[in-house]
Amino acid sequence: MSWVFVMLFAALVAGFVQGVTGFGSGIIMMIFLPSLLPINQSAGVSTLTMVVAIIMVAWHYRKFLRWQKLVVPFIIYICMAIFSVYLSKFIATGYLKILLGLLLVTLALYYLFMNIHSIKLKTIPIYVMVIFALVSGFFNGMFGIGGPLMALYFLTISNSKENYLASIQTFFLMDTIFITTMRFASGVLTLGNFKYILVGMVGAIVGTILANRFVKHLNLKVMTYCIYGFIGISGVYYLLTALT
Repeated sequence: MSWVFVMLFAALVAGFVQGVTGFGSGIIMMIFLPSLLPINQSAGVSTLTMVVAIIMVAWHYRKFLRWQKLVVPFIIYICMAIFSVYLSKFIATGYLKILLGLLLVTLALYYLFMNIHSIKLKTIPIYVMVIFALVSGFFNGMFGIGGPLMALYFLTISNSKENYLASIQTFFLMDTIFITTMRFASGVLTLGNFKYILVGMVGAIVGTILANRFVKHLNLKVMTYCIYGFIGISGVYYLLTALT
C-alpha cells in the first residue's frame, strides 16, 4: 500500500503549490507518479487528481474572472493538447524534457530580470500568446504539464492576484474536462486508474485549503517572485532528469 502514501503526499504538495502560484501541480505530481505508472497514464492521473482542488479555487475567485481573456488562448491550447495526447503513445520523451527545461529556465530568468528592473509588460503580443498556447498544449498532452507558460501569460494580463488565480484556474478546469475526456477515449486512462485519482484528490484538497489560507497574506509582487522562481526550479528539474 506504499502507493497510497506516495499519492497522498504528492497530491498534498501539488495542491499547496498550485493554490499559491496558480499552477505547478502537474510538475509536482510528475516527480512521483512515473514510479507508479507509465508516463502518459501519469499525466492523466495527475490532471484528474487536481480537478476538485481546481474547482475550489476557481469558485473562490469567480467574481474576478474575465471570460473574454480565456477563449482564444484556450481554443489554441486545447487543439494542440488533443493532438499531443495521441502523439504521447508513440514519441520518445527524453529530448522533449530537455527542451521544456531550457524553455522554462530561460523564461524564468527573463521575466525575473524584467521584474527586478521594473519593466512591466502591459500586454503580450498575439503571436507570443499563440506560441505560449501551442507549447503549453503540447507539453500538457505529453506530460500533463501545461501550466508555466500560461501562468506567465495570465500573470502579465491580470490586474490583481485574484484575477490571475480566477483566470488560470478556470482555464485549467476547462482543460481538465476536455483533455481527460480525450485520454479516456484514446485508452490512455482506464477505470483502473481511479484508485490513484481518488486517493490523490484527498491530498490535493487538503493542500489547497492550506494554500488558500497562505495566499491571503501574499501581495501580487511576492506571488510573482514565487511564480518565476518555481518556473525556474521546474526547468532545472526537467533538465537534470532528462540528462541523468
